[in-house]
Amino acid sequence: FSLSLAGFIEEPERKYCFECDSEEQCQEWIEALKRASYEFMRRSLIFYRNEIQKMTGKDPLEQYGISEEARFQLGTRK
Repeated sequence: FSLSLAGFIEEPERKYCFECDSEEQCQEWIEALKRASYEFMRRSLIFYRNEIQKMTGKDPLEQYGISEEARFQLGTRK
């Protein structure tokens, strides 16, 4: 399979090619790349933030000085 990355100034059309020995290995690579994505990390942060808030009654991001506006955007962005 291949992966094209758009938006990088230095190499706007760079393409990465991956070779795998099996379909299973290919799917493992794809899942690993998805888990490394910004959107996956963002969703994980929202999930764990909500879980911690349920357990403690406190927003865990508050201690890092993240503004109320940023916390609101984090929770509502789709």
